[in-house]
Amino acid sequence: MGVVKPSKEELPCHYFLLIYEVPENYAEARVAYRSEHLELAKRFEASGLLLGGAAGDPIEQAVLLFRSPVPEVAQEFASQDPYVRHGVVRAWKVLRWNVVAGQWLPNIR
Repeated sequence: MGVVKPSKEELPCHYFLLIYEVPENYAEARVAYRSEHLELAKRFEASGLLLGGAAGDPIEQAVLLFRSPVPEVAQEFASQDPYVRHGVVRAWKVLRWNVVAGQWLPNIR
């Protein structure tokens, strides 16, 4: 499958969090697939990937933020991600993020 590209007619956009459950050795386990993962992330920027990265020190989760009319963009990313395909990620889920407060709020609706 290719990168999902929502059309402008599908607005309004929503925010979706793709949350990865990762093992304790995530930093080491991802090394072999990191270049491919980052290339995928770059391709998905046009489809609404805004931010992504590991959370915690040591790493406890990875989180990617998408802006899209539909959650399928984040789901498609996960299905193509080498971290998921090769078992580096133990589980993942997509949650709609209902933004209600913050200094960026006027700019993100």
